[in-house]
Amino acid sequence: MNKLLGALLCTLATGAASAAPITYTIDPTHTFPSFEADHMGISVWRGKFNKTSGQVTLDKAKGSGTIDVTIDANSVDFGLDIMNDKAKSAELFDTAKYPHVRYKGKLDAFVNGAPTQVVGELTLHGVTKPVVLKVNSFKCIPHPMLKRDLCGADASASINRDDFGIDAGKPYGFKMDVALRIQVEAVQAP
Repeated sequence: MNKLLGALLCTLATGAASAAPITYTIDPTHTFPSFEADHMGISVWRGKFNKTSGQVTLDKAKGSGTIDVTIDANSVDFGLDIMNDKAKSAELFDTAKYPHVRYKGKLDAFVNGAPTQVVGELTLHGVTKPVVLKVNSFKCIPHPMLKRDLCGADASASINRDDFGIDAGKPYGFKMDVALRIQVEAVQAP
């Protein structure tokens, strides 16, 4: 009996160690990158993007993975049409010239099987800069309807928008720091 149990445990350990990375497709109905930006030091403007796509690969056994996300900059949403139009203009995102925002990175610093950060690069307004996302929460579960793995995360970072060539309002005292908050869910690809 002990030999059988030992063989079974050895087989399970070998299977877990050789598990391949899993590819997940970002769920656009549960992923909304958002941001907070200063408005002359008197208030904070909050916005989000309504259209996001991309993929995540995750190798739980090795504690590694990647993310590649594309955001439709024209989907910017402040909840106010006049501000949405302003954000799309050449003064801010200039969506006619730069219709997409992209983030590519590696899942990193795994603790108890979950990444605690993503080390990557953000391409915004035609400029690519390193950005490290802090992963505030990360969890995978079986999707109750699709019966495939579902992973979700909440991540945050701060960027200086002036570094990306977006300096609207700077002469009026607008702070250039922007807080990023990213909620993301991704389903194992079929």
